[in-house]
Amino acid sequence: MLRMKSLSKVYRTHLIETHALRGFDIHVKEGEFVTVTGPSGSGKTTFLNIAGLLEDFNDGDYLLDGINVKGMNDNARTRLRNEKLGFIFQGFNLIPDLNLFDNVDVPLRYRGLNATERKDRIEAALAQVGLASRMKHYPAELSGGQQQRVAIARALAGSPKLLLADEPTGNLDTQMARSVMELLEEINAKGTTILMVTHDPELAVRAQRNVHIIDGQVSDLVRKMPSLYDAKAENSANAVDRSAVA
Repeated sequence: MLRMKSLSKVYRTHLIETHALRGFDIHVKEGEFVTVTGPSGSGKTTFLNIAGLLEDFNDGDYLLDGINVKGMNDNARTRLRNEKLGFIFQGFNLIPDLNLFDNVDVPLRYRGLNATERKDRIEAALAQVGLASRMKHYPAELSGGQQQRVAIARALAGSPKLLLADEPTGNLDTQMARSVMELLEEINAKGTTILMVTHDPELAVRAQRNVHIIDGQVSDLVRKMPSLYDAKAENSANAVDRSAVA
């Protein structure tokens, strides 16, 4: 789903040169739930911005769902981002003057979808996060956890193959954070690949893998459990073995 090979990102001014990422290698398979941890300034945000096609990189390769994005112009990157990616931010980024239905509708309008398809997607996404009965409410009428659920619904309405979450529980108390994490786990179980940056060690260890970034490099890669991709491959292999025995 996402593969970066020998990727580097350098920020330059007339005085200094800062290497945000160097020799960066990572492979996130379809169906995985991967958390990204690391100290402040380690390169996590730069990595997430490049993964989300919000920033370019200097050297190396980045393949998103098999498509090499290196050298793409802005229009091509925008189309690919709209087609493949969904975003969840720490600050929710909801529009206070719009109700939940209209907040989820905003990115769908930019994609040029017709009214009927947008309505179906919005209602399905809000139902998935448990807020179908509150779609005419406004953000100020919701708790922080509910607002983050709306932000997740907004991302899901676009049917992303890869969901990028930047500290999605950072503004929530412990109970609400666990509730949002449970929702993300449910979404992942249905097949959506998730890449989540977090400072919360409790949440980090709940994912299938925890990638640790320090000084712009991946320093630790721990697999907790098989991804959906690996599970499907194992099931197929077992089926072949059984047929051979038969």
